[in-house]
Amino acid sequence: MMDKTFDPAAVEARIAARWEEAEAFRAGRPERRDAEPFTIVIPPPNVTGSLHMGHALNNTVQDILCRFERMRGKDVLWQPGTDHAGIATQMVVERRLAAENRSDRRTMGREAFLAEVWKQKEESEQTILNQLKRIGASCDWSRTRFTMDEGLSAAVLKVFVDLHAEGLIYRDKRLVNWDPKFQTAISDLEVQQVEVKGSLWHFRYPIEGEPGRFITVATTRPETMLGDAAVAVHPDDERYRDLVGRFAVLPLVGRRISIVADDYSDPEKGSGAVKITPAHDFNDFEVGRRHSLPLINIFDPEARIALEGNEAFLAGASGDDLPVALALQGLDRFEARKRVVALMDERGLLADIQPNAHAVPHGDRSGVVVEPYLTDQWYVNVKPLAERAMAAVREGKTRFVPENWEKTYFQWLENIEPWCVSRQLWWGHQIPAWYDADGTAFVAMSEADAQAQARAKHGRDVTLTRDPDVLDTWFSSALWPFSTLGWPDATPEVKRYYPTNVLVTGFDIIFFWVARMMMAGLHFMDEVPFRDVYIHALVRDEKGAKMSKSKGNVIDPLQLTEQYGADALRFTLAAMAAQGRDIKLAISRVEGYRNFATKIWNAARFAEMNGCVRVAGFDPAAAEGTLNRWALTEAARAVDEVTAGITSYRFNEAAGAAYRFVWNVFCDWYLELSKPVLQGEDGPAKDEARATIAHLLDLICKLLHPFMPFLTEELWAAKGAEGPARDEPLLTLSRWPAADLPRDPEAEAEIGWVVDLVTEIRSARQETNVPAGAQIPLQLVGASPATRERVERWGDVLRRLARLSDIAFTEAAPKASVQLIVRGETAALPLEGVVDLAAETARLSKERGKLEGDVAKINAKLGNADFLARAPEEVVDEQRERRDEATGRIAKIDEALRRLRGE
Repeated sequence: MMDKTFDPAAVEARIAARWEEAEAFRAGRPERRDAEPFTIVIPPPNVTGSLHMGHALNNTVQDILCRFERMRGKDVLWQPGTDHAGIATQMVVERRLAAENRSDRRTMGREAFLAEVWKQKEESEQTILNQLKRIGASCDWSRTRFTMDEGLSAAVLKVFVDLHAEGLIYRDKRLVNWDPKFQTAISDLEVQQVEVKGSLWHFRYPIEGEPGRFITVATTRPETMLGDAAVAVHPDDERYRDLVGRFAVLPLVGRRISIVADDYSDPEKGSGAVKITPAHDFNDFEVGRRHSLPLINIFDPEARIALEGNEAFLAGASGDDLPVALALQGLDRFEARKRVVALMDERGLLADIQPNAHAVPHGDRSGVVVEPYLTDQWYVNVKPLAERAMAAVREGKTRFVPENWEKTYFQWLENIEPWCVSRQLWWGHQIPAWYDADGTAFVAMSEADAQAQARAKHGRDVTLTRDPDVLDTWFSSALWPFSTLGWPDATPEVKRYYPTNVLVTGFDIIFFWVARMMMAGLHFMDEVPFRDVYIHALVRDEKGAKMSKSKGNVIDPLQLTEQYGADALRFTLAAMAAQGRDIKLAISRVEGYRNFATKIWNAARFAEMNGCVRVAGFDPAAAEGTLNRWALTEAARAVDEVTAGITSYRFNEAAGAAYRFVWNVFCDWYLELSKPVLQGEDGPAKDEARATIAHLLDLICKLLHPFMPFLTEELWAAKGAEGPARDEPLLTLSRWPAADLPRDPEAEAEIGWVVDLVTEIRSARQETNVPAGAQIPLQLVGASPATRERVERWGDVLRRLARLSDIAFTEAAPKASVQLIVRGETAALPLEGVVDLAAETARLSKERGKLEGDVAKINAKLGNADFLARAPEEVVDEQRERRDEATGRIAKIDEALRRLRGE
């Protein structure tokens, strides 16, 4: 006997244990070794935190695909694993050490610190993997990988060494985005531009040889003037034509700096002259290269002034103010800024200060202002790799869904710069480069190989020192689709499961990850890493705002799972996952789909109480009852729609089709219309109804399993205890419903007419305020012989479900009646004496007028460019939704008014 209610908390752990015991998700099961493979690699979550709503959506979508394809008989490998997340994990551990009042990493040393990080990894990795299991992720957990495990580390080393041998990896001194807090280079993609209210300081630089003449430059970073190497003016700017080729004298430093002509200077902006600091600005660096200017770095790695012993700074520096400048040694950059401004003011060289709102780069992890910083780093020349990655998409070898994300992909790859892959961290893959005393780098798979290279060069053994830096986290992630399969070894898994079928990910890592996997896959495997890239949307709060801890609007998927069950959360996310549209997640929606689970459970209990047991050899094509054949036809349509929705990545449409069939067709109509038969005398009709209901419950379990795996597996087991033994004891390993299910157009026409007629009558009653308990007459106008026969068969059902006092046939609709068009024929509801038709017409017309006014106000707002520019995105979306709701209601009112007028 089934429990009275479905309790997710009591079921989910037990079902998960059954799957694990049966190794249900293991790839390469014996019975599937000859089956078509289907592969997905999980976007590896960082070993730093716990499951968030983005993870929940991402993994729900992947799980839907994997369970669906597994049921379609494929050999599914959903490859799980985690990412070491270099800077993020190191940050977490450093914070923990500080909170525990323990030594910092530099005090404890690299080896001891890394031991602490490995402890963090073991704890966090298990936590997040268990959380993924908690929401039903059907990965092959026996194959779990980590980006720093032995096999993946070997792959990373080989890729670095091979790319270096090909000349695609090289070492260079360039400007990088430098995070002074973490003291490491970070990529452009890890930099956030933050709008700040700052100032624009205008400084006067004296012209050499012309006392009293100055050239005025403006800067938002006065402290960097200490590293100025030139002043640039536009070649066509008449104001400065006589100064080009001459020198200005850098205040406080006394250094002669060139005045150069360069198109970078904008004559329409400010004074038309710009200070050039090649070691502290990316644009200035390029100007410096064009004019062979010196690179003068004035900061240490913590962004403090570093002038003592700084040969580049001291070269050419002189004058009475030099000791004043040198006294800035060791100051934080922002304190130095104040001092430099004050010193320039004291000397009468501060021409102006203007308020200036501008974007300032910040590290996305540290939150501190990023500095352009001159260092030696390792780079990958990705331009040739990017060409192949773009060609693969253009040629259709890989496609984006939705297609519009191709533009984002191409935009980055077409403008790609060399990739700085070295990081000044301790946690990560240490760069396989060893240096001799002269600084020559020997890149090799091992220190022994590097020693052999050095010996070949020097003719003797020399002392080598390994590069202390590690590789950018995304370097190892780029290899994920093939390194997880055992590459660089020629494993059977690489041959069978590469390339993968689909990648499911968010738009925010198209640059970070998707493009880099494409480049690596094509270069090392000579094949794209995946056929499809499905880009899912963001999960926002119910008002459309992005979730953030500071706003206090973060929704925890694990809390929702505890409260409503994993199935309800998963179905909510799937039902709202429309392509190209962010999900506005309201907890009420999750609660609503928990009620959906309850509805399914109650339907199964109803079947149980009415003796609906599976029948061995039941052939749905042999069903004779019109109602049963209609339900089977609707089921066939649902299978088509759910299959089409999943295979086209329209998960909302697939979920919607399953929901409509289960709730509307099966529960609300089929079971309701079957009650007279089930409650009637025993006989062939009741036997067939019972067998059909049991058969459809099995089909419902299969249709819903990709979305609601726990509920459906529990029902499968419960229903499996009834009747003959199942050939497929586990639902997750059962076969997806066949496409050739029986279809009966005549049964659909008959029962569909009954359903549509009752639905239209109920809608008309509600729209015209007919009292709920009132019995009203129905007149069928000019009814066809087929309709007359249907009324004869279904009259009692129509009277009961539509609350009709009588059903009559007439050739013309009576006056003062509401008219309905049902499948091309007219039905009329004479309501005179039941409701005041004139009053209802007036009420609906008044409501319509108010709604039209609301729509006009909203259109005025949305047509206001100023409103669109200033209002938060979620506010604009809310206005659009209100307009859509109002126009939808107007359409319904218009329909009701037409009915009242008898049109």
